[in-house]
Amino acid sequence: MSRLTLARAMCAFALLATLHAFAEPALNVQTSWIGNTFGFGDGAWTQINITALAVSPDGKVYTNSPWDESGAEASVYQNGKMLGFAGGTHGWGNSGGNAIAINKRYAYVAVGVGNEKGHLVGQGVWPDKGRQWYGISRREIGDTKRVAAFQAAVSSIDPHAKAAAAFAMVNDVPTGTRGDINGLAASDTTLYASNTSQNRIEVYDAESMQRKAQWSVPAPGRIARAGDGSLWVLTDTLGDKPTVAHLDASGQRLKDGLPLPADTVAIDIAVDPQGRVLIADNGPRQQVLFFSKRDGGYALSSTLGERGGIFSGVAGKPGPQRFNGLTGVGVDARGNVYVSTNGIGPRFEPTGAGLGATLESYAPDGKRVWQVEGLLFVDGAWMDPSRPDSVYTGNKRFTLDLSKPAGQQWTYAGFLTNRFRYPDDPVFNTDQWPGLPIARKLKGRTFLFLTDMYADHLKIYRFDGGRDGETATPSGFIAGRERAVLKVPNAPKGGDWIWRDSNGNGQFDADEFTPNTTGTHLAGGWGWWVDTNGDIWRARDSKGINRFRFGGLDAKGNPVYSYADMTSYPVPPPFSEVKRAIYDPQTDSMYVTGYTAEAPFDRGFWKEVGRVLVRYDKWSSGNPVARYTLPLPWDTKAKPVSTLIGLTVEGKYVFAVEPVGTVHVYSKDTGTPVGTMQPGPEVGHASGWVDVPNGISAYRRDDGEYLVFVEEDARGKVLMYRWKPASNT
Repeated sequence: MSRLTLARAMCAFALLATLHAFAEPALNVQTSWIGNTFGFGDGAWTQINITALAVSPDGKVYTNSPWDESGAEASVYQNGKMLGFAGGTHGWGNSGGNAIAINKRYAYVAVGVGNEKGHLVGQGVWPDKGRQWYGISRREIGDTKRVAAFQAAVSSIDPHAKAAAAFAMVNDVPTGTRGDINGLAASDTTLYASNTSQNRIEVYDAESMQRKAQWSVPAPGRIARAGDGSLWVLTDTLGDKPTVAHLDASGQRLKDGLPLPADTVAIDIAVDPQGRVLIADNGPRQQVLFFSKRDGGYALSSTLGERGGIFSGVAGKPGPQRFNGLTGVGVDARGNVYVSTNGIGPRFEPTGAGLGATLESYAPDGKRVWQVEGLLFVDGAWMDPSRPDSVYTGNKRFTLDLSKPAGQQWTYAGFLTNRFRYPDDPVFNTDQWPGLPIARKLKGRTFLFLTDMYADHLKIYRFDGGRDGETATPSGFIAGRERAVLKVPNAPKGGDWIWRDSNGNGQFDADEFTPNTTGTHLAGGWGWWVDTNGDIWRARDSKGINRFRFGGLDAKGNPVYSYADMTSYPVPPPFSEVKRAIYDPQTDSMYVTGYTAEAPFDRGFWKEVGRVLVRYDKWSSGNPVARYTLPLPWDTKAKPVSTLIGLTVEGKYVFAVEPVGTVHVYSKDTGTPVGTMQPGPEVGHASGWVDVPNGISAYRRDDGEYLVFVEEDARGKVLMYRWKPASNT
């Protein structure tokens, strides 16, 4: 860039800095959302993961899970409504768990207690540094926020000490060691707990919480108490094929076990009012299996759910009885069946928190009565370039009907991940969450590009609706650092490689990887962007910008990218570091954000887009011209902090979002501030922390209205703003 061009840019910088001195007006927007049954307008939301449930006779469903971003790990639902959550299972060393049981007085919740790397200190309240507790928190059945103490509190005023007085520590283990309680069942007098890692079931007095007995059982899991006082228990649950044991009230094994089908993966168990034993099968069947007593034993008598679940018929199409990753089953006194799913099953890793929690109720005749959904976490949304009113997220598709009220405008239309057909899908081998979407139509076909939460690598998916339904088939992958891809099958050592599914089977075969041999290590940088021509751009901090040119489609329909067809651009002036680079092929314009000598990088805010935005025209000419230089919001001492975490360009505007969810809108042509968007009453004026590099996208509709999508992790959804500029621009 010439000194004259740079001088003009700095003059423009000073002018726009003056404009920023004036408050940006609030834009007239409607706030809506996708992915959660409830929007938090009334304080309710569906938790993002459910790994266990217990059902009261009157149909209240008590849930548990290791993690919900806003603390609803243990929640209560009835008749399609969230009644509340227990609290005390999130933060200050606390976590939820994988088991829950109830009796007439109490809810017993499996929990974990840590010490935040030794920062929490209190005898009897937190474990010693380097240790982790697993145990049971007892709550009042009528209000699970109220702890039901069974021992004296260490302090009468410390709320954490009060919670500790209602906590039974079962395992005290070194940090990083598993000691979860993976099954609970209760009568009015007795509590049964599966101490899985210790190969035993422990028996407690339900009132005093004193241990009365223990029974040797190999890796026990879920427990169901039958009407005669006997117990049905899942055993060998740390392996791939759990089995079922029937124990009498003294823990002796009975001989009438269940004849599970060979491909069954039993993950939960219940007994209905008729005495039938229900098994939640998370194997290929994806069904609830009913076993009835017959000829002195038990036989499979019926099922609930389509065989194959969501993967049958049109793979990935959700609907009644199309289960997806069963985690729990329960029954009320009227025979209504309740099923929880999370897209994968009750894995110990938190992957399920990104694949979508669903809780459903079915009448005895199999008709679905109600459901609640919490489908999104660390996720964004991007309009489908091939279908109107169709939206992709990291591993789902939704349809929109904007004629409906806010919050009712979305319908869950597709689950994109098929672990049975494509077990190598990097969703299971790289991240805890699917990733942030960019959808592009190339050569007449739609492709989905996903960045991970830390912008380390880029996943590429293709679609073949005729063969795979809604499933997104693994198609390509550009790796970053080695650590993030260690579990990718057959991957070369060191990271920094490209994979393409050259034989079309969706598996990571050893001969499909191309290591980077350019001599320059390309890992690192926060800015991934895929332009409308299919070129992939990456902003790499002080190392400039890389461009992988779209090389067309191979014989199997995969987009082709290679190190041989990559262009590297130096850091353009006035930047010292570039954090995002968004290229518009239609105008040959590049929008770069980052830091300059006058507005330097702050290592305490390492995900941000930076403090300056420059639009360059004639980018491909070799002599780009800075049209304007725009100072971006940057006040790290504000409460909450005021910086920008993500941006996108669409129509005539640049849209940028702060970590707390405020969206700033600028004229794309001039850089002039236009206004801001804030969460409205529809979502309780609330947004969680936006903490990913691609947490915002926008789409201009044919009538000039803009849809702006923003990540909203706090309560399991993506915010959707609807904005119609005063002039049709």
